[in-house]
Parts: sequence; C-alpha cells; structure tokens
Amino acid sequence: MRAPACSRETTMTPQNRPQLKDQMTMDNILTTHTGFHFEVRRARPEDEPTLAEFFTHVTPDDLRFRFLGAVKEVSHDRLAAMTRSDDAHIHNFLAFSTDGMLIAVATLASDRADRNGEVAICIRQDRKHLGVGWELLTYIAKYAEELGLKAIESIESRENRAAIEVERDMGFTVTTDPDDATLVLVRRELGARSAA
Repeated sequence: MRAPACSRETTMTPQNRPQLKDQMTMDNILTTHTGFHFEVRRARPEDEPTLAEFFTHVTPDDLRFRFLGAVKEVSHDRLAAMTRSDDAHIHNFLAFSTDGMLIAVATLASDRADRNGEVAICIRQDRKHLGVGWELLTYIAKYAEELGLKAIESIESRENRAAIEVERDMGFTVTTDPDDATLVLVRRELGARSAA
C-alpha cells in the first residue's frame, strides 16, 4: 500500500489529539488467524533508527508498492515524517512482535474534513503470510471509525495482487485509477461492514 500524502491542513490541535486517543478503547495486542501475536502503538521520534533498520528487511517490490516508485533506501526525511508528524490528520503506527522486533508499519492520513482516510501498510519480509496485514488493516479501519472517518482507501499498484486480494476479502471495492491504468483505488465505507 502506498504512502499517504503528508501535507494537509490541521484542524485539530496537537493538544486535542491525546484527549481523542485516550477516548479510544482499542486493544493494542493483536492475534492473527495463525496464532501470531503482535503489539501496535503510535510511532515516536526515537523510533527513527528502528524504522530505518526495518526497511532494510522489506523486499524491493514491497518498497515500490509502499511508495509507488523505485526506492532503494528510505530517506531521513521520509523516516522523520513517519515518526515526528505534528499533523493531527497523520497517524503512524508500528507493529512489534513479542520479542520486540518491528514487523510492520502503517499510516492513516485523513483529509481536511476528517471524512476519508488513506491507508498504507508495509510488512517485514520474513513476517509475511502470518496474517499481520489483515489484522493491522482491521485495526486501522477500527481506529479510523473511532476517529469518525466515513471511509478508508488506498492506491495500489495493479501488480500488488496479494494486498488487493486481502482488501477485496475485507470488503473493499476495487476500481481502476482513471489517470493511471497501472494503479487501482481500493475503498471501504466504514460502518457498513465489520472486518472479520
């Protein structure tokens, strides 16, 4: 899933963000259908070195799918944006296995009206096929719903068939990007169907 755009106007102040997060009643310990356990939390500035190391364990194709372009190494600016966002519309999450290894990252970026959110997820190569993507996307969908968003979406490379299939199974609609036939838009209305 590609990285959401990060330049958005802020209508919620940083002072309001912790209060909103405190109101959420989400479980941060997740278990996949394979029995794999992991913990999700918000990214922090001190996570930048861990995040940089994580991306060295992501396949070239997954890097390309995440950023929708050829990326050999994730830049400091991108890492900083993922760990230091002061924009109340940008929510960056890290997923850790029980041994403390960073296994996945996710970003939810809402529009200025807080109606729609764009999602991007990337999973460490040696922790794929365990159900992490499904559970993390379920978590992000619930988080978005608790924020009051009406829908979540992602722009995918048409080649990213595995992610598109997971999203389709979770109730996302898939349509061709009218401006680029190599991309598809996947979208799910929130509240219409719970991710099982």
